[in-house]
Amino acid sequence: MPGLPDFMTPDQLAARRSRALGAAVAAGRGLGLTVTDPKVLHDMFSVVVHLAPAPVVVRVPTVLPPYADTDVQAARQRVELDVVGWLAGEGVPVIPPSPLVPREPVRRDGFSMTFWQFVEEDGGREPDYVHNSRLTADLHAALRAYPGELPFLSAAEPRFATEALAALEGRPDLIEPAGLDRARREWAILEPLVSSRAAFEAEFPGVDVQPIHGDAPAVNIVAAKGGELYSDFELATLGPVEWDVAVLGPECEAAYDEAARRRGLRQLDERVLRLVTAVGMIRVVACLALVPQLPMLVEALKPAIEQWRTLPFAGGLRD
Repeated sequence: MPGLPDFMTPDQLAARRSRALGAAVAAGRGLGLTVTDPKVLHDMFSVVVHLAPAPVVVRVPTVLPPYADTDVQAARQRVELDVVGWLAGEGVPVIPPSPLVPREPVRRDGFSMTFWQFVEEDGGREPDYVHNSRLTADLHAALRAYPGELPFLSAAEPRFATEALAALEGRPDLIEPAGLDRARREWAILEPLVSSRAAFEAEFPGVDVQPIHGDAPAVNIVAAKGGELYSDFELATLGPVEWDVAVLGPECEAAYDEAARRRGLRQLDERVLRLVTAVGMIRVVACLALVPQLPMLVEALKPAIEQWRTLPFAGGLRD
């Protein structure tokens, strides 16, 4: 990741959102959808657009590391579409790919995007992460049968972390030198364990890996009017189940273990939890390199950065 640019201005952020919206609408119409009243539902790392009145939602990634060109994005999006399409076919409650368009990424105006079925959310419900942690065990039980090939812990995004930590050099406005030094020393210990399945298995013998969601499924369960639906499988990967439960806290871990026992799955491993929590914290630090593209991250990341400073070095995995 090269040196970081200046922070985007509000006008530049609005222009990016407008370009993504325009690309989504044009792509939808090009696929034969009737789009007369498009609405932006979310705008953070992706611009998410409802192509109303068509029952279709488009997710357009916009905040990305420099190496994530449309080829890189499309490869990951194909994995997500395949995993979610398979789950839907198995009767697992997911937000499925839209049946109105081909199940493949669409490139338009420099963006790579995916098309999903629109669902109405039950806006009156507060998230219950303890309950959702039980549902995460149910998802893991279903995913064990997924027949496709998945890379090992691609959700850890080791290239992103390595390049982002390098790019943060000389940016004390984002992280002070001592903090960056700690992050780099931790990453030197952690990176081999998430970049190599063989290294992981040597460090954690007897801990199996399987297809997992990759991005905190308890936080990505949508309370729809028709029921709860798993969503956002952008980081679907092969890995330890602990990856999907990290940083949610002891109550959520206990709820997961309770449901895992009921499903005949193994219990969470405490050392693996420490590994994935430590890696998650380094990914938070690395996200500081995306602040120029998304200035709101400065405040959004602060609580997690402060939590990281209180944790044992590299999860206490090394003396």
